[in-house]
Amino acid sequence: MCNMACIEFGEKNLTNEDIGRKRVIEVGAYDVNGSLRPVIEVRKPAEYVGVDIAGGYGVDVVCPAEDLLERFGRESFDLVVSTEMLEHVRDWRKVISNFKGICRPGGAILITTRSRGFAYHGWPYDFWRFEPSDMEQIFADFSIEHLEKDPLMPGVFIKARKPEVFHEKGLADMELYSVITDGRVRDIDDRTLEGRLKQLAEQYPAERMTLKGRLRTMLRNMIWKLKKI
Repeated sequence: MCNMACIEFGEKNLTNEDIGRKRVIEVGAYDVNGSLRPVIEVRKPAEYVGVDIAGGYGVDVVCPAEDLLERFGRESFDLVVSTEMLEHVRDWRKVISNFKGICRPGGAILITTRSRGFAYHGWPYDFWRFEPSDMEQIFADFSIEHLEKDPLMPGVFIKARKPEVFHEKGLADMELYSVITDGRVRDIDDRTLEGRLKQLAEQYPAERMTLKGRLRTMLRNMIWKLKKI
C-alpha cells in the first residue's frame, strides 16, 4: 500500500544505481492502493521479489517478515523496500533486523510507515507509530540519506544505506508509541493486546469483509495470477 507522497519519495530518492541490474525485495508487497513496484521495475532490476504474509496482487513469495533472513539468506538483496507495512508487525525489532540482515553492504533500505495521529487500520493488525526521531535511532548503524515526514498525512519516510563495515545496533531498550497502549512502550503484552483488539474489532469497519471489498480483491488477484503465467 502506498499513497502518492510515498510514490514520489521513491521516485525522487531511489537512483538508477540503487536499482539497475540489482536484486530488489519489497516486503509487504500486496498492492492495495498503490505500489513502488512500477517505479522500480521500469529501471530494470535484475530481480524483483514481492513478499507478503498472504498471496495476492504484487506478491511473488508468501513469507512473514519475521522469517526473511531464514528464507532468503544474509546479504541477499541490494535494495529492501517496505511501504506501509512496519506499523503492522508486532515484533518490529526482528523485522528491522531482518531488513538490515538481507541488505548487502552498500545497499539501501527504503521504508514508509505511519506516525502518531494516523488512525488505527488493522489489516490484519496495527501496533506502532514511528517518528523521524525514532528512525534516526533505529538506523543509527546505517547512513541516513533521506528522512522526512509524509506531507499528506501522519507518517515518516526514510532511505538509509548499509555501510561496508556493519555492526548492528541493539534496539532492545527502545520504546515506540503504540496505538494499542496509547503510549510509548518497549513491548505489548498478550493480555493488553487481546483486550484492546476486542475493543477495536467493534469500532473498526473491516472494508475487506464487505462484498465490494472481497470482489475487488478477487479480481485483482486473478489479474496478478494471469500476468505471471
